[in-house]
Amino acid sequence: MALIYLTFSLLLFSLSSSSAQIPTTLDGPFKPVTMPYDVSLRGNAVDLPPSDIRVQRHVNGFQPEQISLTLSSDYHSVWVSWITGEFQIGYDIKPLNPESVKSVVHFGVLQHSLTHEATGYSQVYSQLYPYEGLQNYTSGIIHHVRLTGLKPNTLYYYRCGDPSIPAMSGLFHFKTMPAPGPHSYPGKIAIVGDLGLTYNTTATISHISSNEPDLLLLVGDVTYANLYLTNGTGSDCYSCSFPESPIHETYQPRWDYWARFMQNLISRVPIMVVEGNHEIEEQVDHKTFEAYSSRFAFPSEESGSTSTFYYSFNAGGIHFIMLGAYIAYNESAVQYKWLERDLAKVDRDVTPWLVVAWHPPWYTSYKAHYREAECMRVAMEDLLYSYGVDAVFNGHVHAYERSNRVYNYTLDPCAPIHITIGDGGNREKMAVEHADEPGNCPEPSTTPDKFMGGFCAANFTSGPAAGNFCWDRQPDFSAYRESSFGHGILEVKNATYALWTWYRNQDHEKVAGDQIYIVRQPDACPNQRRVTKGWSDAR
Repeated sequence: MALIYLTFSLLLFSLSSSSAQIPTTLDGPFKPVTMPYDVSLRGNAVDLPPSDIRVQRHVNGFQPEQISLTLSSDYHSVWVSWITGEFQIGYDIKPLNPESVKSVVHFGVLQHSLTHEATGYSQVYSQLYPYEGLQNYTSGIIHHVRLTGLKPNTLYYYRCGDPSIPAMSGLFHFKTMPAPGPHSYPGKIAIVGDLGLTYNTTATISHISSNEPDLLLLVGDVTYANLYLTNGTGSDCYSCSFPESPIHETYQPRWDYWARFMQNLISRVPIMVVEGNHEIEEQVDHKTFEAYSSRFAFPSEESGSTSTFYYSFNAGGIHFIMLGAYIAYNESAVQYKWLERDLAKVDRDVTPWLVVAWHPPWYTSYKAHYREAECMRVAMEDLLYSYGVDAVFNGHVHAYERSNRVYNYTLDPCAPIHITIGDGGNREKMAVEHADEPGNCPEPSTTPDKFMGGFCAANFTSGPAAGNFCWDRQPDFSAYRESSFGHGILEVKNATYALWTWYRNQDHEKVAGDQIYIVRQPDACPNQRRVTKGWSDAR
């Protein structure tokens, strides 16, 4: 016990020494800071072409490609996903038979002795358009296999495919998450949004890889396949370039290109994805989100969810909740009821950290998407606040912004910080205008997203912006904002301290663009609901 106390004391001393240079949330609220925009950073927002070797198919027949990992709800289970066979696009397509190729994973702790086998299921999806002249698409065979019985913090090797053909992949590896506990955390968690597949994206992924993360969170807007017509013609602005399109078309091969490019990272680092507006992809019979829901595995069933749009999982002493902004979220909705149940089950003695992510931000000072998700905030903010959420991560706005602790637009030491990380590098380029700048405040009726529904944004009734729809200066809730491409790394140190670092693409990999320690103070917020059953290390 004395050794444990000494180790913990040394860690706290180390953190307080670091905090002399790195600010903590205890130093806040901070005065708002806006970094000047570098116009040279507009370049490179150009998609990788199909001729780029990094997006081309490099397997034959039914050999696996586009291999990826997803966490289950806890450390003892991981999903492996891949695709076999070739997609088809054209006017006369015939879907592959998903039962024609088996879904098998061989795995183990020794690379030359994969003693365990798991089987799963397979599927195909199609993107169909009921209009003459538009090409249809059908995917290769998508496989999802759940590995179970895994040990925490353990390196596993695996091969996936169909051994009866034979068509098995090469050897890959991954490391499981630590077991839940207040002293048990993954090393680094990379968080990114609005990624796409541009040359800026390649820089973002290169920087993420150099940070050697244990987990990757993608908070919506994956491939931007919906910036294309079905014939492969693309644009930075779909509605500007194709105003006469009878339906919002997509070019589904962009999903295949993206997954091929990403395989090197996400075949060894689990990726957890939540849907964004660019995944809507409406098609025949008003179907939506088919590519998103088919291509990724989700721990929905394991976390009690019935949807790919929202789910939860543990990563050591962190409980993550991924929420859906493009499905019903009001108090009578299935998602809301699920969220209530999920929050009520979180034992903060076991998983002290509670982190929530979804796509469109509630708190943004940029003109783009300003107060767009206000109805979601009105519906869900009280519930998240009452359970003491520590941090919220969003995308959607193509810039970086970190808030002070804020609840209902009021600075509050018991509220979470909100971080917008929608600067992954996509083709639509960066958001640069702020709603508080002269002439930039949007007309309120233009702010709602028609797919999210509702209109809840009105003029502020109190505070410095009372009587107005926008602030006339950078809002107090906005601590730091900058228009640059990049990604973030979350490093939870213990049950009290977590280091957040934002890296900009234009900097050297190890240079921090923004950095802060997020400090939990559960005892300072006694009115928040917390399930605490006591933690035991007996496993």
